[in-house]
Amino acid sequence: MSIDVNTQFFNDRSARVTEARATRRDDGSYEATVGYDRGEVIGRDGLDTSLGTAALYSSVPAWHGLGKVIPGGISDIDTVLDLAGIDFQVQRVPAFYLWNGELRQHQGKFHTVRDDTGAALGVVGGVYEPIQNRSGFEFLQELVNDYGVVWESAGALRDGRKIFVCIRLPRNIAVDAAGINDEIVPFIAVINSHDGRSPLSAVVTPWRPVCGNTERFAVRDAYSRWTVRHTKGAGDRIKEARRALKLSIAYYEQWAVEETALARTDCAIDEFDRLVGELWPPDDDASPRTRRAEERRRDLLADMFTIESQNIGRTAYAAERTVTDYLDHVAPRRPGKTMTEEIARATAVMEGVDDQIKSKAHGRLMALRTA
Repeated sequence: MSIDVNTQFFNDRSARVTEARATRRDDGSYEATVGYDRGEVIGRDGLDTSLGTAALYSSVPAWHGLGKVIPGGISDIDTVLDLAGIDFQVQRVPAFYLWNGELRQHQGKFHTVRDDTGAALGVVGGVYEPIQNRSGFEFLQELVNDYGVVWESAGALRDGRKIFVCIRLPRNIAVDAAGINDEIVPFIAVINSHDGRSPLSAVVTPWRPVCGNTERFAVRDAYSRWTVRHTKGAGDRIKEARRALKLSIAYYEQWAVEETALARTDCAIDEFDRLVGELWPPDDDASPRTRRAEERRRDLLADMFTIESQNIGRTAYAAERTVTDYLDHVAPRRPGKTMTEEIARATAVMEGVDDQIKSKAHGRLMALRTA
């Protein structure tokens, strides 16, 4: 049985504000005030509400209480698409413009349009072929069937311009099981785009439930991201992604071995300071303002490393956790005109903006084992 909590959230809004979990904005919307969702605003560049309710399915309630929740999750893709409000089709239609009272067609340009609401989602060229939501996600159904897992979440963002689904891999991974025993919950997320700006993407994402941290896979040479362009050959590329994603468990096991090695490798404060200097080299020609910002970042990272070391020991693993936490949750992100900083931060994680820095940190810290 599903639980539709869209109305429940708004009925309970006073309690949420009283408990300081949300605050009412001047425009009548509500904004999260706690956790890593802090700053996210309901109905603004987040969940699609064009059909009257939030386009979201989840196996557990989200912070905002919106969407349809199926406790324990479900395993059927068609039910997921329906509950999440993403079972619509996308059409490519000619683009027109008005010139001196005359309607003209823009040759070689098209709009992507939802077939249920008629909303224009993006402007694309002649080679663009929409990847429909079901065909873009159905390859995960094989993993769901093979491993006996469930669809964790699915939904639409920005009027349907972005669509996402997520499944959990069958077993958790432990880093240094005999020591700190840090448990990693592995997920696969797939994001489809209908705005013409980005491809369909599949991302392997470890999640640490202890601190809520979400990070990208950082093992050198491991495949953690697959992209599929919206062209006629998309179907074959999606099949390749399916085969690759089935190897994800092997990648996680390799990752756990390397992370365990880091957890058993000492890392002194001066070694961490050198790492920060390599990841963010100082600019000799920087302005005084930029230099002050660099100093604040270095001091902040040093403080974060001290706290992390108190929790799990002064190790290379603590150093990597510090760098990852800073990039995912602390580093400044410039929001767009209609995007909150928290949404910009989550987008950066999913799109792998800082993957190169994370991989560089991982490689430098792995080198400490033989130093």
